[in-house]
Amino acid sequence: MKPRARELGLRPGQFAPGKLNAITDVAGVLVGQVTKLEGEGIRSGVTAILPHGGNLYAERVPAGLAVINGYGKLAGATQLQELGELETPIVLTNTLAVGRAVEALVDWTLERNPQALSVNAVVGETNDGRLNDIRARGIVDEDVLAALNSARDGAVEEGSVGAGTGTVAFGWKGGIGTSSRKLPAALGGFTVGALVQSNYGGALVMDGVPMGRALGKFYLKEHADKGDADGSVMVVIATDAPLSDRNLGRLALRSMAGLARTGAAFSDGSGDYAIAFSTHPQVRRPAPEGMVADWPNEKMSPLFVAVAEAVEEAVLNSLLRATTVESRDPATGKKRKVEAIDIEAVRAVLSAHRPE
Repeated sequence: MKPRARELGLRPGQFAPGKLNAITDVAGVLVGQVTKLEGEGIRSGVTAILPHGGNLYAERVPAGLAVINGYGKLAGATQLQELGELETPIVLTNTLAVGRAVEALVDWTLERNPQALSVNAVVGETNDGRLNDIRARGIVDEDVLAALNSARDGAVEEGSVGAGTGTVAFGWKGGIGTSSRKLPAALGGFTVGALVQSNYGGALVMDGVPMGRALGKFYLKEHADKGDADGSVMVVIATDAPLSDRNLGRLALRSMAGLARTGAAFSDGSGDYAIAFSTHPQVRRPAPEGMVADWPNEKMSPLFVAVAEAVEEAVLNSLLRATTVESRDPATGKKRKVEAIDIEAVRAVLSAHRPE
């Protein structure tokens, strides 16, 4: 098993992680994944995040959205922004599978809600066409349904799995990563968890160490290499803090600070999206006894710090846990390969920058 960031001594920020250091440290959150490896070309998958295990259409959760660069196909985004709530799980997949994922998510929701006449299916994506034969449309309804139906709590598989199977980040193999932060009781005692689908570029920084420059792979190297900049990233944030959709939007926006700390280029061809939701039972819609007061604005700052830290570490975990992936280009017949980051090289750089 490849190491996570903390096993290499990387500990971004100041707050401690939850027990699992995963989005599932937020009680009730479930994650399901399907990894699709078929023939020499299909290298893709699906990751589903459920805010709770009940009927989400009947017990909706408040949510907020932040977009830095909108080069993406986030289905359901406008209604999410308008109403500030989720009525379906969040599904992540590849760019050309969004339509099929929406259909499957609608079917899954309608089956559980015979009275429903409208469903706002939320499906995010990144483009894994560098490794995946994306035009073959290898993701089908059954894959999405399998991810939804297999969702569970506990540890979350990371790296080249689920919606991260074919992704590339900073020129190395990207993937799914997760992390969490637990605030001390004096600051509310809440948990913030993040899950990322990393597929973006820039100059990789690991907990302040300029790893990309040290290993010779970064955006604008010699003012010519543009290949490691474009891409996209989906960030999903869960918290048990009783936040309104307004403050969840603020929380989602601050998650981008975590991406910035990893060296993100936020380039023209990158889609940078974050969705944040609250699982607190008193802010569900409809709430058992009506809506509770929003967590005060003046007490939001610790949550802002926590989300940036969790997102930063989730990205590092996505890279460190990823494995090398190979495929064949259907157009040219040539083999394609994206290497996982060299763990021993990372150790050496960290040792040089942080001598004992």
